[in-house]
Amino acid sequence: MYYYLKLIRRTKLLKLLAYTKPIQLHLCFKYQKRMEEKLKAFERLLKIMDDLREQCPWDKKQTIESLRHLTIEETYELADAIMDKDMTNIKKELGDILLHIVFYARIASETNDFTITDVINSLCEKLIHRHPHIYGDVKVNNEEDVKQNWEKLKLKEGNKSVLGGVPVSLPSLIKASRIQEKARAVGFDWENPGQVWEKVQEEINELRHEVESNAPLEKVEDEFGDVLFSLINYARFANINPEAALEKTNKKFIKRFQYLEAGAAKAGKQLSDMTLAEMDIYWNEAKKLS
Repeated sequence: MYYYLKLIRRTKLLKLLAYTKPIQLHLCFKYQKRMEEKLKAFERLLKIMDDLREQCPWDKKQTIESLRHLTIEETYELADAIMDKDMTNIKKELGDILLHIVFYARIASETNDFTITDVINSLCEKLIHRHPHIYGDVKVNNEEDVKQNWEKLKLKEGNKSVLGGVPVSLPSLIKASRIQEKARAVGFDWENPGQVWEKVQEEINELRHEVESNAPLEKVEDEFGDVLFSLINYARFANINPEAALEKTNKKFIKRFQYLEAGAAKAGKQLSDMTLAEMDIYWNEAKKLS
């Protein structure tokens, strides 16, 4: 496949030689070389996947269902690397996810459901269809226009609801963000951040009322959920990614708590035997360091 594509591309390039300036020729050959390297690398991966599926006892045993939890794990590992801004690990985790993609496609090809070619071609067709401002004559002025067009096209493709594309199994915080973004894409949104902040305060007051009146746990839980949803909405207006913000706070807490643990151990103490005032000394030291 790779050598066939290589021959076709070189033939096309030769036809352009008579009409191309020297500097343009240099750029064409440079682009051609990079494309050939990408195709060769991808072909190598597909060949290795075939070898593993046919010869490795573990790989032969896997199914689409058995890979699911491993894919989720790899996705979270990529998310961790992104949060840490660790480009080396981002590259590694992207490779792991790419492996899973070709693995799923290889398994599906064995039952004649689809192949990696089908996966790539369907993706290309979707991207072209969803970007009429690039591949068609649709005009857009900004990012919001692009998002609105995207959601309108999805509805035309058969989605019964704008919210239908939000995965059911998404973590709730991320799901809330996606729901709000999709509603906004069709014009269902607050007009300014001030209105959203008023809603946050309203929901907090309602939560406080239910707590202070000893309302049933289910009612308090409902109001607590409303507070979270409104805060996530405000984060969107403030251009804050709530998932990233919360994860940064998680990491900050872990770092400070581990400082507390290390300080207690160095003093020969167990946290369970210390008073809150004693622990606060180490906690405040940790806050000054971070």
